[in-house]
Amino acid sequence: MNPVKEATAEQQVQQAPLFPFLDLAAQFKAIRTEMMPALQRVFDTQQFILGSEVQNFEREVAEKLGCRYAIGCASGSDALLLALMAYGIGVGDEVITTPFTFVATAGSIARLGARPVFVDIDPETYNLDAQQIAAAITPRTKAIIPVHLFGLAADMDVINTIAKSHGLAVIEDAAQAIGADYRDIMVGTIGDIGCFSFFPSKNLGGVGDGGMLTTNDDKLADRLKVLRVHGSRKKYYYETLGFNSRLDTLQAAVLRVKLRHLDAWTNTRRLHANYYRLLFVQEGLQNSVQLPVESPYCNHVFNQFVIRTTKRDSLRDHLNRMGIPTEIYYPLPLHLQPAFAYLGYGPGSFKNSELASREVLALPIFPELSESQQHAVVVAISDFFSKNK
Repeated sequence: MNPVKEATAEQQVQQAPLFPFLDLAAQFKAIRTEMMPALQRVFDTQQFILGSEVQNFEREVAEKLGCRYAIGCASGSDALLLALMAYGIGVGDEVITTPFTFVATAGSIARLGARPVFVDIDPETYNLDAQQIAAAITPRTKAIIPVHLFGLAADMDVINTIAKSHGLAVIEDAAQAIGADYRDIMVGTIGDIGCFSFFPSKNLGGVGDGGMLTTNDDKLADRLKVLRVHGSRKKYYYETLGFNSRLDTLQAAVLRVKLRHLDAWTNTRRLHANYYRLLFVQEGLQNSVQLPVESPYCNHVFNQFVIRTTKRDSLRDHLNRMGIPTEIYYPLPLHLQPAFAYLGYGPGSFKNSELASREVLALPIFPELSESQQHAVVVAISDFFSKNK
């Protein structure tokens, strides 16, 4: 008798060491020898605000994404806010976006006094359902913010066509999707402005907050650069009202090192996603859970690997007991959050988003994840469904 084969799934998982949902320590260990000189360089110069590190990082990102301009800022949330400010969006204006996203997407709209107008998601991609956008447009609509959720590009052809026909700006929320593409064009460069986040959990993450705006428009780039420094082009002279949102030099130095590894990390994430799919098939789970979809004309970068099941909460409890980390993105759609109650939406307003919030579950998928850890995840899921048929 083979004791390994005879062991229960729970015992197999318990025999494996617990691992984090995202292992940033492992990532740092692999690039430590590159990282420390970059940090030392900044400390030696004592240039902590903007400067050559930020300028070089902006240039490298622009080259990587294939756009004319990349403008660093303090966070992905600020990137969204700056993009809207660049278009003068404010009180009385409307901006169309999704309710199934991080709060910053709609929060940036609301902070300027504009009204977030939600459109439901596609139940398979979790991205904004482009086919529903036109019906939400009014004379007050000024922009559309599609979110490339979890690392998968939204349907940008349809979105851009609608926007162009109505004279609307397209601001891409690409916070989770750096390196993803749509019909061989990098996200963040397909609309008018792209917004990126370098929060540590992102595929390209800093050692704190950081963000980036991308554009091919000369005037927009100039305005964004002015807005991020209090609306000033010349010290102590202010041509417009901006705010302080600069990318720290230390963050730029860190991100320059990490940018060199982004392609390899992205490829590894995609390999992990494929291995998950294989394991789910081997365990006969393909009919028990909905796996992430991939479009034939998009490269998914898997900031998250999100499965879906009507038994989500019970499954998550089971996985927690077995030492398997998971996360829920997102447990309550924005239109049902107290902060947006004033918009007047209620339960049933966006059924696909509400159902997704009750059923989605994110599994670990960082580049340093091992096959044995992935196997432990799927075996634990298999064990759950074998007990809950």
